[in-house]
Amino acid sequence: MHYTTLISTEALAGSLADPSLVIVDCRHNLSDPDAGEAAYRSAHLPGAVFLHLDRDLSGTKTGHNGRHPLPDAAALVDTLGRVGIGSHTQVVAYDQNAGMWASRLWWLLRWLGHERVAVLDGGLDKWLSEARRVDANVFAPRPTRFEAKTPRATSPATADEILQHLDDATLTVLDARAPERFRGDMEPIDPVAGHIPGALSRPYLGNLTAQGTFKSAQALRHEFEAQLEDRVPASVVHQCGSGVTACHNLLAMEVAGLHGSRLYPGSWSEWSSDGSRPIARGG
Repeated sequence: MHYTTLISTEALAGSLADPSLVIVDCRHNLSDPDAGEAAYRSAHLPGAVFLHLDRDLSGTKTGHNGRHPLPDAAALVDTLGRVGIGSHTQVVAYDQNAGMWASRLWWLLRWLGHERVAVLDGGLDKWLSEARRVDANVFAPRPTRFEAKTPRATSPATADEILQHLDDATLTVLDARAPERFRGDMEPIDPVAGHIPGALSRPYLGNLTAQGTFKSAQALRHEFEAQLEDRVPASVVHQCGSGVTACHNLLAMEVAGLHGSRLYPGSWSEWSSDGSRPIARGG
């Protein structure tokens, strides 16, 4: 197995016996942080382990670094090894359907230089719709050693970097939040509504077909190129509310063959925590 962006349910079902494979359940619910783990204990893909967005895939919040800051790299390395992910493991991350939580693990592994990681296209919903087997047994992983490598993913963007380049057109922010949150019409989570000045709106759900799977590489490339016009992928920084769904847009650009875009992990929850940073509203 060597999957680096997406994997189909059919391909995964045919590879469950592969000894290099580790499947990770990433289901989460912002309004009920225990719901994902409870769902995992009820039923999950065969042999899957569970990683929690808050506990395992995020770091310590300070009030100024966003709602889901990046975990300490050394702590993440330990977490990955604990659940059986080694340097040569093929990782498949999944969530309920859209891939919004699974794409966070996908990006984190790339951040540590691990390329063999893919998101299950369509998630658990598609797996169940095809009457594929699930398991209620909590799998005890075999711990191993994970070694971070020189990352393929470029370094994360920072608030200071974005602030420095707001007016020089060398950096373009793509905002993955819903249009009404981008415009500042409403803000259900963070205390301030609006968006980073100059940002473009690209709601992450636009990456999916009506069936809940990712659009084709050709369709995604056409859409991103139309929105970005003559901007190069390496100039793009992805942002959302807290650095999670932004990974979905980054994954979609990779699927489209538009390589080199970056993540702003703090995203709107970090940006808006400092009243000195400018805020825009409207379309």
